[in-house]
Amino acid sequence: MIPGGGQPNMQQLLQQAQKMQQDLAKAQEELAQTEVDGQAGGGLVKATVTGSGELRGLKIDPKAVDPEDTETLADLIVAAVQAANENAQNLQQQKLGPLAQGLGGGGTGIPGLPF
Repeated sequence: MIPGGGQPNMQQLLQQAQKMQQDLAKAQEELAQTEVDGQAGGGLVKATVTGSGELRGLKIDPKAVDPEDTETLADLIVAAVQAANENAQNLQQQKLGPLAQGLGGGGTGIPGLPF
């Protein structure tokens, strides 16, 4: 028989929710500090972003610079940043996915809590 007449132990539920929230905050902090790369043009342009998607660096090989064709360079930069952001999103899913599932899958979790 469950103590309290079949009602879940609210204190225990709140402690679990707090731990999950702390784990989520820790994972988000780790993501913000982790850097991932993306590249385009066979490595002519490389972008570095944090796991949370903040652009941290951009390296452009001099071979990619043609004053007569800046459009191609711009396209390479965009592609490199997009690749880096895709890698960051994959990292987010790896780190946060299990936590979000533990919290009810995001949006369908515990009523009244922001996850």
